[in-house]
Amino acid sequence: MKKTTKILLAVCLTVFLVIGIGGYAYVSDYYHADEIAVEAMTVKTDGVQIEQDRNVIWFVPEKPTIGMIFYPGGKVEYTAYAPLLRICAEQGILCALVQMPGNLAVLDAGAADGIQEEHPEITAWYMAGHSLGGAMAANYAAAHPEDFDGLILLAAYSTKDLTQTPLRVLSVYGSEDGVMSREAYEKNRANLPADTTELVLNGGCHAQFGSYGPQEGDGVPAISGEEQVRKTADAISVFIGQ
Repeated sequence: MKKTTKILLAVCLTVFLVIGIGGYAYVSDYYHADEIAVEAMTVKTDGVQIEQDRNVIWFVPEKPTIGMIFYPGGKVEYTAYAPLLRICAEQGILCALVQMPGNLAVLDAGAADGIQEEHPEITAWYMAGHSLGGAMAANYAAAHPEDFDGLILLAAYSTKDLTQTPLRVLSVYGSEDGVMSREAYEKNRANLPADTTELVLNGGCHAQFGSYGPQEGDGVPAISGEEQVRKTADAISVFIGQ
């Protein structure tokens, strides 16, 4: 083997090694679910069953007819959204919380495939997600508009045009959100249907849709995480019940 070829191979191997190490370090650094989320996963209450099925955690109320598939935010442990989805389930919504590879929904935007078939009794389905998860949920709903009644975006926006679909859309974000780009949000607002329901949570921030503590770059919230989660769940319940 020529010396030049050996050098090129060595350089290539070094580059791949650096990329691999860097990628592993990136996905290993994520926001962990806090004790409130752990409690929401473990405490037992009447009317809601929690079931684990491969990469999905189900929050199952009694005799549900409406379902919601939820994509978590980028670099956030998916169980951090257990408090929100538990409350939604307590209000009668079957919720499927999807685990993403590397805690990044962009790595498996099609993770919702097959989930609806698990509960054929559900007559109306909604896609939902937070931040990056919301954007990927919007992408999935845009590609399968006939399979869903609507889309719920939490501190997120759609880069896909949904104006020609029958999807109903709820968009919720906090007034103190320091992570979501308002410029990008406004730019992509035109992708949403004209009758989109928008709710700005006064005092809410980016991170408090989940339970994983403060997020870098976020604003300072003027309400508690519990209050933001409760108001969000109530808004989802009202929107779905319309």
